[in-house]
Amino acid sequence: MGREPAFKSRVRVVRGSRVKLPDGWLDALRDEPRKPYFCDLIAFLKAERASKTVFPEAADVFRALSLTPLEKVNVVLLGQDPYHDVGQADGLCFSVRSATRVPPSLRNVFRELKSDLGIDVPAGRGDLSAWARQGVLLLNTVLTVVAHEPASHKHRGWETFTDAILAKVNQRSSGIVFCLWGAHARLKAANVDAARHVVLESAHPSPLSARRFFGSRPFSKINAALAASGRSPIDWSV
Repeated sequence: MGREPAFKSRVRVVRGSRVKLPDGWLDALRDEPRKPYFCDLIAFLKAERASKTVFPEAADVFRALSLTPLEKVNVVLLGQDPYHDVGQADGLCFSVRSATRVPPSLRNVFRELKSDLGIDVPAGRGDLSAWARQGVLLLNTVLTVVAHEPASHKHRGWETFTDAILAKVNQRSSGIVFCLWGAHARLKAANVDAARHVVLESAHPSPLSARRFFGSRPFSKINAALAASGRSPIDWSV
């Protein structure tokens, strides 16, 4: 994989904490860091990191926004919260860094990719940043988690923030594909104008629900929807 793009970022100071977002996203979300919920969220995260191990690393919390500028978003792939085991969460939903063991949910994503489009993923490859660079916003509904405690940062403010992100994407003209995997992600369908965009919903690829995920053919459906709106298809190779 090539180097990550060097998008310019600016910093907004919130109660002594530094919130760093890429320029385009900061312009779009300029009001969010001023709101009480966000100030409370930043204070909460500061306290959590002082006493616990929190994933992903602070520098990667907004990595999905860094790799996929607002004006480049063609697809939103929405997950739940980051992986909670050591060395897994990299700031992109479902993705892990190179040389990290591929988690079960991602293995199931790759199994469906093979079934849908015939694309084989090399063993041990789990870095999805190539998708992000093509305009796939790999976003979780919650952006942080305590080590080994899934959903530990649920209902702390991230859901409001990711609602704001989706609202900004929804405001774009038309033809964005929103792919919502799992119950938490599917709740976000209310943020999308389905008359102007495409919403694809399915079960989560977790082993607990994968039998309902398999056969959903999300990758070919996304590319068909993009082609119908005159957008370039995604190369789903990893």
